[in-house]
Amino acid sequence: MSGTVVQAAPTGVEPPATDRRRRTAAVLALARFEARELVRQIPVLVFFLLYVGYTCWTLWSGREGMDAFPALQDADRETQARPLLVGIALFVCVNRAVLRSRRRGTDRHFDVLVMEPWRRTAAHVLSAVPFAVATALVVLFDFVCTALKPGAIGHGSPAELAVGPLTVLLGAVAGALLARLFPSGFAAPLLIVGALVLASLASTQVADEHWAQWLWPVVAEGGSDPFPSELVGRPAAWHALYLAGLVVVLACAAVLLSGGRTRAVRAVAVLALVATGAGIAGQSPGDPASLAAARTEVSVSPEKTQSCLTHGGSKYCAFPEWSDRTADWAAVVDRVQTLAGGAAGGRELTVRQRLEARYGLTDDSALDPSRTPGQVTVGTRWGGNRVPEFAVAVAAVLVAGDEKSAETVCDARMVMVAWLALGGEQDPLTTFRHVRLDDSISGSAVILAPTGALSMTAQQTAVVRELFEQPRYGVTAKVKAHWAELTAPGTTTRRAAELLDVKTPTDEPATEEEKCGE
Repeated sequence: MSGTVVQAAPTGVEPPATDRRRRTAAVLALARFEARELVRQIPVLVFFLLYVGYTCWTLWSGREGMDAFPALQDADRETQARPLLVGIALFVCVNRAVLRSRRRGTDRHFDVLVMEPWRRTAAHVLSAVPFAVATALVVLFDFVCTALKPGAIGHGSPAELAVGPLTVLLGAVAGALLARLFPSGFAAPLLIVGALVLASLASTQVADEHWAQWLWPVVAEGGSDPFPSELVGRPAAWHALYLAGLVVVLACAAVLLSGGRTRAVRAVAVLALVATGAGIAGQSPGDPASLAAARTEVSVSPEKTQSCLTHGGSKYCAFPEWSDRTADWAAVVDRVQTLAGGAAGGRELTVRQRLEARYGLTDDSALDPSRTPGQVTVGTRWGGNRVPEFAVAVAAVLVAGDEKSAETVCDARMVMVAWLALGGEQDPLTTFRHVRLDDSISGSAVILAPTGALSMTAQQTAVVRELFEQPRYGVTAKVKAHWAELTAPGTTTRRAAELLDVKTPTDEPATEEEKCGE
């Protein structure tokens, strides 16, 4: 009786090249199979479709308003948070996939297979790569569509765009590692809950610690108006290196725990640890002194970094990335001045872009009104309500002389400010609602402007509404005919209504002269 003797390969001897290629092909084949299985998992499928659908919806719904004029140095960060859902779904489903054999009692059958356990772990890790690639394509599509909008300005960062796909990979790799550390189906849900609790505690304990914030996968700083690209100051490249290194470290750890203690795996793990450490070291320091000085200069002396263009009779000064937007500002100024009378109709204004950058990307600080005669402030956001708010600022300077003086306007001049700012709109009453803080069109309210707000009484509101309901050309002629009196300090709202032939307010409890003196 004859038999076949199978001898194990000596330890430490490299298998032939043909065997290595076959084993690699087997790993890739298993990875493709596991990837198809992941697609069939309801959490992965639902969350990925939600991610794609929400991205498309934001692109479609953002065709108007401020989203129609995006700053690309902000748009790249906005692609980072949404892939977290896909990463969490992969974390749970890859963890379940690695534990499938244990859950079904088929672990012992793998002992007779040629493929070692660590190669199966590597296949599970690689099964998430298609999802990371798909996420990268969605991120790229999102950013390119945003960049192609006619009003887009600034520059995006490839490192910021890489965070979303790396987060997806991180979730999958962490799921595989957890399965090797704790072979239980309850570990993944418990870890998610623990991570949420930890995040909540960390947000209160180390909220102001720069190094701690940047250890999280996504650091979505926002809240302020867009900064010039060179003043964003985020360590995006270091953070991308940290995430990439962490992904490889966790993958190598999962493979090592599965028995894959080869020289190649150990070497890759060491290199990944070095990359992760370098990323942490690079992203941990706070803002350098040079960045703080540049932000202060932009906030205090913007004219030092701006270039000015002339449109019509006015000068428009903007930061370099916003220079193409001066034509849009000029169109608003021309529309407002067309309705003004006297010298205001041809007054030379200086429209200056201003930004409060000293307090970082998360602080939406108000701008102080300018005391410079004829200077109008415009911010770094544009579109939507920012357009009529800028028109309010232009009208206030034409009526009061400067932005600081406009804060105390409380008589008929407030009627003129509202009429000049909104009288040229196609739907002035709707726009009037949008620039009021409480979205009302009756009663007293606060009118928004780039440098703060102006106060409007109920009587002034009533007169302005009457003006909006009359033919524009007729009101414009009356405004120009009585411009001097309508813009003189002390002219009451009642007198303005008489001059403009609108219904006189009858519920005025006190004269504007008395109110202005309070």
